[in-house]
Amino acid sequence: MTSPAPEALRAANRRGVLAMAAGMASFVSNDALVKFVSQSLPAAQLIVVRGLFATALLLAIAHAMGATDRMRALLDRKVLLRAGFDAFATMTYLTSLFHLPIGNATAINMATPLFLTLFAVIAFNERVRAGRWMAIATGFAGVLLVVQPSGTAFNAYALLCLGGTLLHASRDLMTRTIDRSIPSILITLSTAVAVTLLAAVFGLFQDWKPVTWQQLALLATASAFLSSGYFLLTVAMRSGEMSVIAPFRYTGLLFALVLGFVVWGDVPNGVAWAGIGLLVAAGLYVLHSERSRVPPLVVPAQVGSQGIANEGGSPGSPPARG
Repeated sequence: MTSPAPEALRAANRRGVLAMAAGMASFVSNDALVKFVSQSLPAAQLIVVRGLFATALLLAIAHAMGATDRMRALLDRKVLLRAGFDAFATMTYLTSLFHLPIGNATAINMATPLFLTLFAVIAFNERVRAGRWMAIATGFAGVLLVVQPSGTAFNAYALLCLGGTLLHASRDLMTRTIDRSIPSILITLSTAVAVTLLAAVFGLFQDWKPVTWQQLALLATASAFLSSGYFLLTVAMRSGEMSVIAPFRYTGLLFALVLGFVVWGDVPNGVAWAGIGLLVAAGLYVLHSERSRVPPLVVPAQVGSQGIANEGGSPGSPPARG
């Protein structure tokens, strides 16, 4: 199938990049709030309370957008499978995080763009040039320099964390295959519900504690960031080319560094600054090559046939907010 107009493809890639970067900023903000509350609440209880807030918020937004008339879409096989991937990825990652240094877990989780690009080649026949592979590898090298994982701390939980990373990449791949007539807000809602339900199952085996008003306020705020992150990630994965958009997942680490400095006064060391330089260079290379390249001859059939990144729209039309 021939590709859509170059302008439409570039616009879709820009939209996907911006959504990915904004989504990562939302996830980092959520993580910071959750990290604080986790000092006083069990993990499963925390996730359930946050998930209830997120589900209520997303239901209200979906109703305001008129999407609740299509709630049956939540039972779509691909939507359910995507939600399952996300729920198990979340619990797998958190379980490994409890037994690994955060730097090691972060480094493993940041391998997602590598898996996504590989999946794009295998599943969608997306053409990925050598320069783009180099940019992704360079970005991952930058991640390693920033988080500086300890080689002696890798153990069986590192393999579990890698499994979570594969599940995250599978979730993003599944997002790509969902019928574009299904609003993104409903896909987002399915994820919030699935993660909450799975956490509730885990919570049956933990002691729960009384929740203070301060904790509720923090978790409500975290749920807003989490919901926006879920939605923006869904939009990003339904836009443009995966090999262009996936590397900008690394921006989450940059946002985390900024937040760490502002809130906790953490200052990167010299090695970390070198890693930051590699991350920035990789992102700039992808953006530059995207502006200057000739568009590929083949794109994913579903994307090309329904308009890049638009849910039910025509190529080049404004993105639907569904």
